[in-house]
Amino acid sequence: MTQEQRSDVGYLRRSGFLQLSGAWKQMRPFNRCVRRSVREMQVLMHYRGSYLTAVICVILFCMLLVFQTPVDEVSEGMCACKDCVRQQTHSVWFNELYDLSVQPLLTQKNYVLSEDIFKFWKGLQKNKREGNYTAVVEKLFSLFPDKTQYSDASPKRCRTCAVIGNSGNLKGSHYGHLIDLHDFVIRINMGPTKGYENDVGSKTTHRLLYPESAMDVDNSTYLVLSPFKILDMEWLISAFTTKNITRTYKRVRTSIKANTHKVMILHPAFIKYVHETWLLKRAKYPSTGFLAIIFALHVCDQVSTFGFGADQYGNWYHYFEKTSHKIRTGAHSGSFEFDTMMQLYLENKIQVYRGR
Repeated sequence: MTQEQRSDVGYLRRSGFLQLSGAWKQMRPFNRCVRRSVREMQVLMHYRGSYLTAVICVILFCMLLVFQTPVDEVSEGMCACKDCVRQQTHSVWFNELYDLSVQPLLTQKNYVLSEDIFKFWKGLQKNKREGNYTAVVEKLFSLFPDKTQYSDASPKRCRTCAVIGNSGNLKGSHYGHLIDLHDFVIRINMGPTKGYENDVGSKTTHRLLYPESAMDVDNSTYLVLSPFKILDMEWLISAFTTKNITRTYKRVRTSIKANTHKVMILHPAFIKYVHETWLLKRAKYPSTGFLAIIFALHVCDQVSTFGFGADQYGNWYHYFEKTSHKIRTGAHSGSFEFDTMMQLYLENKIQVYRGR
C-alpha cells in the first residue's frame, strides 16, 4: 500500500467510514488470513494448477474460522451513530461499571426485589408511614400501563440524548438550540424552560422527579419517578386518585398533571447499582441528576450533558434562582458525581457542556 493509500484509509477511519467497531474487529482474523492467502497465491501463480480452486478453498477456510462466532455476539451493542455508548471500549474502568443487565425501569416482570435490594432501598429515606410494597406496585400498574420501554437497540438506531442539569452555569450559555436537536431531552426536578429557552431549550421528552420536587408535565412528556421509599410510589398513586398524601418528610403537592400512559418508575435495583457501582457508596444516595445520566447511558446511543457542577468559584446554585451564593448538596456527593461524569467524558462515553 502506498503512502497516499495509507493516508486515505486513515482519513476514512477518522471520518467514521471505516469504524474499528466490534464487527470490524471480528473481521481482523479474516483480513489477515486473506492477506496471507494472497501472498501464497502469488507463489502459486508460478506453478501450474488450479489457481481459482485454491483461492476459493482458502477463502472458504478463513470464513469458517472467523464466522463460527455467533452473529449476535458480533453485532451486540452497536448502533448507527459514529460513536455508541454500548460500543466495545478499551476502558477497564467503564467496562467494570457499565452493566446492561441492570434494568433501569420497574415493570410487572421485574418488580420482585431481592432481600438485599429491598433492605438497601428501605434505608434511603426511612419513613414510619409505609405500605406493603407488593400491594403498592400492583396498584401502580393498574393505573399506569406497563409497556416494554427502550428495548429497540439495534445497529440501525442512533438515539441522541441530552441530560439537562440545573446548574447556574447555564445562564448565558446559549445552548438552547443545540439541546433541542437531541432525540431525547431529559430534565431534572423543577428545572423550567419557559423564560430560559435561549439557554436550556424548550423541548422536554422526559422529566425525572420525586414527590418533593414534583411539577406538572405536559401530555407529550414522560414522567420518570425516582422513588427513594415506598411512600414515593404511594404519593404517585395518590396524586392521580385520592390526592390525600400531603407530606412525606416535608409538604408535597397533592396532585400533578401528567399523561398516565407516559409514567415510568426507576427500579430500586437501578438506584442501588448507581449508588454502589458508579458512586462507590459515596453520600447517602445518588442525586436525581446523576441518576438521569446513568439512565441515559442505558437507553441512549449518544449522551450529552448540559449544566452540571459548581461554577468557577465553587458555588452550587440553580439557573432559575436569583441567589448565587454557595449552597450545600444535601445527601448527595456533588463533587464525586461531577468527577465521575468528567471521567465518562474523558473515556469518550459522553459529551459535557458545562456552560459559562
